[in-house]
Amino acid sequence: MSELDANQERLTATKRYTTAMRYGGAALAVWLALSVWSLSPVLNRHPLALLLAAVLLTARFLGFGPALFCSFLSAACLDFFVFVPRFSFSLRSEDMESLGVFLAISVFAGSMARQKSRAELRAERTTYEMASIVEYSDDAIFSKRPDGTITSWNRGAERLYGYSSQEAVGASVYRLAPLERREEVDRIMQAIKAGDRVEPYQTERLRKDGTLVPVVLTVSPLRNARREIVGASAITRDISAQKQSEEAVRRSEKLATAGRLAASIAHEINNPLEAVINLLYLARHDSANAHQYLTMAEQEVGRIARLAQQTLGFVRDTGSPGWMDPAVIVDEILQLYSRKLESRKIQVTRRYRHSGQISGYSGELRQLLANLMVNAVDAMEDGGSLQVRVAGGRQWSDGREGIRITVADNGSGIARENLRRIFEPFYTTKKDTGTGLGLWVSRGIVQKHGGSIRVRSRAEGRATGTVFSVFMPQGFEVSQVA
Repeated sequence: MSELDANQERLTATKRYTTAMRYGGAALAVWLALSVWSLSPVLNRHPLALLLAAVLLTARFLGFGPALFCSFLSAACLDFFVFVPRFSFSLRSEDMESLGVFLAISVFAGSMARQKSRAELRAERTTYEMASIVEYSDDAIFSKRPDGTITSWNRGAERLYGYSSQEAVGASVYRLAPLERREEVDRIMQAIKAGDRVEPYQTERLRKDGTLVPVVLTVSPLRNARREIVGASAITRDISAQKQSEEAVRRSEKLATAGRLAASIAHEINNPLEAVINLLYLARHDSANAHQYLTMAEQEVGRIARLAQQTLGFVRDTGSPGWMDPAVIVDEILQLYSRKLESRKIQVTRRYRHSGQISGYSGELRQLLANLMVNAVDAMEDGGSLQVRVAGGRQWSDGREGIRITVADNGSGIARENLRRIFEPFYTTKKDTGTGLGLWVSRGIVQKHGGSIRVRSRAEGRATGTVFSVFMPQGFEVSQVA
């Protein structure tokens, strides 16, 4: 006999044993009901109620089949032991009616009790499954009271934050946030008390060892049966790997941008270098005017230094954001690409209104504007028009004040089917010359600074071209995680 057949036989024997135990339990319930009826003077007048209770208990704990068996066995016992004449199966008409009513009620009540039992079992199973999903989720999931006291803590939270369940439950949620983000926690608590859900957003949280981790956080209010807010649930997802990947791609695109600048920089530096060589030659052979020649050579060297410093801004940034003037950075970018613009006979129109300064990373803003202007130049034939506008403005969606930078060209435009995908990574319309990362990185830079970027384009008809509008809010606190 094979092992499979042996297992099948053991399973069949177990089912038979279980079935015998269930039906035996039904018979035992009838016997107990009859025993109580015969021994209790008070309950001796209520045999139907006792046997009905036996049917309900059987349905509740043993199933509908044993309950049905219990019902008919109870009817037989009523006929034999309770109804007159006793110890016989002869029935009077009124007793037969009572027995019929008892059977109908017991079968119906047993069915209802079984359905309730099944519903409770399903609810219990669902609750257990949901608890298992929460407990073994890779995301950190925990709940807290309205005052911020943590009440539950899953295994994902243990891995992310480093605190065990014993350490976290009963502690304050403020220990999970760095000091500079305590006000953020206060705003979340106020939103929860108002019954609002905190939509997923990127932030930082503090591990037990003191390190910061970038996360996506979602917080939802918890309500009781009366719809009263009794706490909140928080789901935290670690995005460290995602951030590292995105940063690697951004650095790659930044280096690619710097590489594209190399040809323009070479032309820009070559002219002052030739001038320095000529001026040094003249100073060597005309000692009377040597001071004047050396002064002019020093100016040309300073021009080279400024070009080099502007180029370094694309690949090197300070460790913290600072205040910058977008109009000045636009001028720097146009200066870097001046030779390319002149060679293509592209007319540049600059419109600067009183704009002010914004806070952020100047190198990233240079990279953003360089991407937009290079795309505009590539889209135009010789003799095109490039218009750059910097002015104060407001965000269309929320009314925030800031700076709006507009880059417009009269090039070939972007087809409507491509316009929806231009901000996707690795999507390009330049075939062999494009990486498909420039606009994706540009949008990431704008979002990091709390702004927005919009595009309008027309590729058909007599008037074609593309307009990029970038809004950068004033006073926005730029974060490394944002």
